[in-house]
Amino acid sequence: MVDVRKQVPVLTGALTIVSLALVFGAVGGAIPSALLPRAPASVLEAIPTINALISAAAIVSILTGIRAIRRGNIKSHRTLMVTTFSLFVTFLVLYLYRVTLIGPTEFAGPAVVETYVYLPLLAIHILLAIIAIPAVYYTLLLAASYPISELAQTNHPRAGKIAATLWLVSFSLGIVVYAMLYL
Repeated sequence: MVDVRKQVPVLTGALTIVSLALVFGAVGGAIPSALLPRAPASVLEAIPTINALISAAAIVSILTGIRAIRRGNIKSHRTLMVTTFSLFVTFLVLYLYRVTLIGPTEFAGPAVVETYVYLPLLAIHILLAIIAIPAVYYTLLLAASYPISELAQTNHPRAGKIAATLWLVSFSLGIVVYAMLYL
């Protein structure tokens, strides 16, 4: 039997590579849209708004999870972090589905706003999301492979702070990007 504890870095790397390959494959058009069933246009049009709402819910669950662990409520913290990860996965599935079928959304505003505001915000959002993925996987794998009584002696607390911060900023910037594209 494989000791998952010893494989956390390798599993983190593998999950990160698969996740980023899916994202870049979808955005780059490498995933054939014919592989997916096509939802009605109204569903495809609703996905960005649904994802913005998912992002807002994830922000709330991260902040509430941070508060729970600071108060020593490990059970609530764990539930909230699993909820946040579930929200993230839901967001990602919806995003990948939509971008595979119709491609990325073009910025429709003035070129000066696109160049000096939208693209820098988008770049920071994307960079933070890319960095957050391995941090989140690493933190969750530690939590899943160690008993609660041993987690404080692992990198989980430190990695969790990093992952939560990256997630919070990335989800927040994602909402700003949504507003610039759709509102």
